[in-house]
Amino acid sequence: MPRELPPDLTRPPGRTDVRSALLGGKTFRSLSEQTLSPREERFERARQTIGFFLAPAVGLTFALLPVPMDRNQQLLAAVLLGVIILWICEPVPIPVGGLLGVAAVVILGVAPASQVLAPFGSTTIFTFIGAFILAAAMLKHGLARRLAFAVLSVPGVAGSTYRVIIAFGVITCLLSAFVSNTATVAMLMPTALGILAVIAQLMQDRGIVRADFDPLRLRVGTALMLMLAYGASVGGLLTPVGSPPNLIGRGLIEEATGVRISFAQWTATAAPLCLAMFVVLAVIMFLLNKPEVRRIEGVEEYIREQKAAHGKISRAEVNTLIAFGVTVSLWLLPAAVSLVSGTDSAAYLFLDDRLDEGIVAVLGASLLFILPTNWKERQATLTWSDAAKIDWGTILLFGTGIIFGSLLESTGLAGTIGAAASQNLDITNIVAITAFSAALAILISETTSNTASAAVVVPIVIPLCQALGIDPFVPALAATFAASFGFMLPVSTPQNAIVYGSGAVPITRMIRTGLVFDILGALLIIGIVPVMVAVTGIGR
Repeated sequence: MPRELPPDLTRPPGRTDVRSALLGGKTFRSLSEQTLSPREERFERARQTIGFFLAPAVGLTFALLPVPMDRNQQLLAAVLLGVIILWICEPVPIPVGGLLGVAAVVILGVAPASQVLAPFGSTTIFTFIGAFILAAAMLKHGLARRLAFAVLSVPGVAGSTYRVIIAFGVITCLLSAFVSNTATVAMLMPTALGILAVIAQLMQDRGIVRADFDPLRLRVGTALMLMLAYGASVGGLLTPVGSPPNLIGRGLIEEATGVRISFAQWTATAAPLCLAMFVVLAVIMFLLNKPEVRRIEGVEEYIREQKAAHGKISRAEVNTLIAFGVTVSLWLLPAAVSLVSGTDSAAYLFLDDRLDEGIVAVLGASLLFILPTNWKERQATLTWSDAAKIDWGTILLFGTGIIFGSLLESTGLAGTIGAAASQNLDITNIVAITAFSAALAILISETTSNTASAAVVVPIVIPLCQALGIDPFVPALAATFAASFGFMLPVSTPQNAIVYGSGAVPITRMIRTGLVFDILGALLIIGIVPVMVAVTGIGR
């Protein structure tokens, strides 16, 4: 998060300042910045040391192997292998690993710098910037904390950490069906961090954790953050406008088959899949990241006291709400129009073209520098010094992911991977090709972006099916859904990058939880999509 908060001068020496740790913007921390047990420190030190030597060794070895590949494709694959190891082992901060890979691609001559760096102008990058500036205002003026207490005040929620996490998952799923996954997580994360700060403070006050504990390594924090990121990916499957891969995949399928997929047909087909995935997500989350406590006695009383202490809403909070409301409304407007007039209407096409997600985000953020808190002194809601402290590491990280996704497509490496896999695996029937489509889409999404995955895999799957005399609809739809997966790495999806940037999700926990959910999610796609296509008649 974007701002360093002043330390609590009233706390005893050796006692962790929970609020500063969780809301102070410290991300991508080195070993010296973390509070680890001796066992954890040995593991982290070994992991990083291995990465220092394994990444260049694997990259160089693959680059020198005599494989029957185009030279640029081989060099790109070698760089990607090294970068993935850097991301997993973290011998350097994850954004730096991505930047090293980008530099290597240019130096090795895979593509010119102007082509390689062009994706940094992606609308997703501007969505990150705008959303992070809005989040900075919410944290600075206490709005995130106020909203956190409002959520915790809902009857039956505050008494259980499990119910808090589930509540956030449900809200995220429903919102991301109509608002972009990135925007949904960016909107909700400041509130989630506020709630996590409250839970961590209560655990500290009641002696559940040590006084000098590290609140960024709590399992409850990991579960809450990952529920936001993964819940958005699940909810984004529900409607055609829920995520870019849906629109890309639907367009390619319609073009190849000549059959139009309606909004209602898509939603009816995806709904059982989304429901099953959410149930599996909740089970996985609590099994692998079991919160340290289930109930915290006295939390309701604590929340009442804190809500009373907040007092009346300030002018700065009102201004932040206005900027936030304008941003969300403009994000929702195209989707609302599509529900009324359809995605082929002139009104929807006009709004969808003009109200670009990234432009809306920076426009809403700009209002924070216009709306005054004190007009006489020309004091705005946010200063540029505040905005300059946003999480630029996460922005750089996802920018490098977009770059690698673009290079996979432009060099033809993605097509080479798909063709080689299909030949070597001897895929000849619809079940096998559906499983292959889902697995390949998840694999590419893990290392690049979900948009790149849909754009690359669906065009591979459709002609492959046609060559085998198989109806491409089910495998292509499975690949489209699977492209929204990619739960293991921060670079896999924008929402993964956002929650990783909170500092509350250790990379090892993200990889472990994401791997299990990738596998079970793929099995759900393979099992449910063919059944629902038959039930709803979609594509006929």
